[in-house]
Amino acid sequence: MIELLSIDISNYCSKQCSFCYNHSTKEGNVLWQPQEVIAFCTDCIENGIKAVSLGGGEPFEYDGIFDIIDALYSKCYLSVTTNGLPLMKDNVWKLLTLHSPDKIHITIHNPDNENEVERVLGQLELLKTTNIKPGVNLLVNADKIEAARAVYIKLLKSINSDQIIVVPQKFSNTPTPKQLASIANGKPFQSPSCLLGCKRPTNFVSVSWDKKVNSCSYAPNKEELISLDFKGLTVALQKINWKSCMHL
Repeated sequence: MIELLSIDISNYCSKQCSFCYNHSTKEGNVLWQPQEVIAFCTDCIENGIKAVSLGGGEPFEYDGIFDIIDALYSKCYLSVTTNGLPLMKDNVWKLLTLHSPDKIHITIHNPDNENEVERVLGQLELLKTTNIKPGVNLLVNADKIEAARAVYIKLLKSINSDQIIVVPQKFSNTPTPKQLASIANGKPFQSPSCLLGCKRPTNFVSVSWDKKVNSCSYAPNKEELISLDFKGLTVALQKINWKSCMHL
């Protein structure tokens, strides 16, 4: 039973990180129109999806993001993953306070970058003054374990551990599970379910910016949606030849 839907609404992002799983760039494409996202997610929600996560690309650089938020907010648990940079703009922040999702996850890509870390810490405090629950995705590579541990400690002064997802960088400099656990000093922490071994999720589905589907955002062999609705989603999932992202 699929309950969790992640949808990347574009692969445009002005930050353009070299390690982006979505290969987002400053020249990125937009294939999903806002009304398509709304109609697709609404049909999925009517067929049992309980939570929708909007990603990218950078969602707050996508025209129509607040129309999507307004349309879906009352229908499901709605979160948005962002690098946080657009939220520094007064007009974007004002719109966010008027058109709020349930949760915002801000990603820290470089825990050794003091400016980035301090910016995100400041944005967490601002989010705490709204009705939006703040969260952080802490990206970790094997070369930055100590920096990530220091950031994790700082984050715990602002939010709870269940609001922090420790995300191992994929495909290069990937940390071991033991290294990831050391960041939380041996205490319980949140991380992707594949940390200890790859297994196809049964309650999660990822839809990419180019309207393709798989059970994991990182996995290869994505299948195209034959129609932009729940039926198209389930048909695509049935066609998938599942392979781990380690086969990329």
